[in-house]
Amino acid sequence: MTNTDNPPAADSVPSSSPLAGAAHGGPGGAVIGLDIGGTKTRGVRFEGGTAVADESVGSSNVQNVSREEAASHLAELFALIGGGTVAQVYAGAGGIDTDDDAAALAALIAPHVPGARITVVHDSRLLLAAGGVSTGVAVIGGTGSAAWGRNSLGEEARAGGWGYLLGDEGSGYWLGREAVRHSLRRMNQGLEPDELTTALLGSCGVDHPNKLIALFHSAATGRRYWAQKARLVVDAAAAGHAASQELVDQAGRDLAGLAEQTVRKLGIDGPVILGSGLGMNVPRLQESFRSTLAAAGISDVRVLEQDPVFGVLQLVAEQG
Repeated sequence: MTNTDNPPAADSVPSSSPLAGAAHGGPGGAVIGLDIGGTKTRGVRFEGGTAVADESVGSSNVQNVSREEAASHLAELFALIGGGTVAQVYAGAGGIDTDDDAAALAALIAPHVPGARITVVHDSRLLLAAGGVSTGVAVIGGTGSAAWGRNSLGEEARAGGWGYLLGDEGSGYWLGREAVRHSLRRMNQGLEPDELTTALLGSCGVDHPNKLIALFHSAATGRRYWAQKARLVVDAAAAGHAASQELVDQAGRDLAGLAEQTVRKLGIDGPVILGSGLGMNVPRLQESFRSTLAAAGISDVRVLEQDPVFGVLQLVAEQG
């Protein structure tokens, strides 16, 4: 399989799946799917192809939390969804770009599923599979943002996924940060707090926009904290606040830009599948995303209808 953008990450043991960390075990047992985002970790236990347990805990993505916190959340999750005989664990996580990234996360999972085969991939792969296709482009619009795709030749390409310090345009973090910037600009112009700023100040527990500066740079807040403020922008946009509407529209355009880059690299027409929290739940963002891609001549655009973790069974079947 050829990767047209990033080099494949190695497996913990040999495997044909790039960007994967794997440890092989015996046949039989359950399949556990993990969707590890910047805010939470969702685990689903499948037995006989049926989901029998579905639980969520805090993030266990070592790109976003400490190794100790990630390990603690994984221990909590496996206590909820059960151990026993597990044949495979298939995990999708943001920031899985190298062999070392995959191996580090696989090593945290392994103690909970002795003897199981563990595969760790970038979370965009779950999204594409959950859309019921093996070729096309998946776009993540959640805490962070990224696009990943594969064509019928097995060639792969990515756009974005650089993390919040370098990118994540159109993501929840981006919207939260832009709400802060909007509020500070109004303050500098001598304008009174508007609807968005008022909501932001209340949510943050501060009484003046100037206090947002120290809070933003404080160790008490971080990527997840500000990503959660995206809902304030979405709610204000839905209530008719013009500046918030423009921010949501821009988020859709930015996500569409990632999709278009990936489509062009792969030489395909689609489908493009939009998923994750913002992507699946904000109609205005979806409309902006669709219209931007339509203007670029890309018409096969879909919004994911089931959570990405349910793509795991298709990926396990493809893996063989």
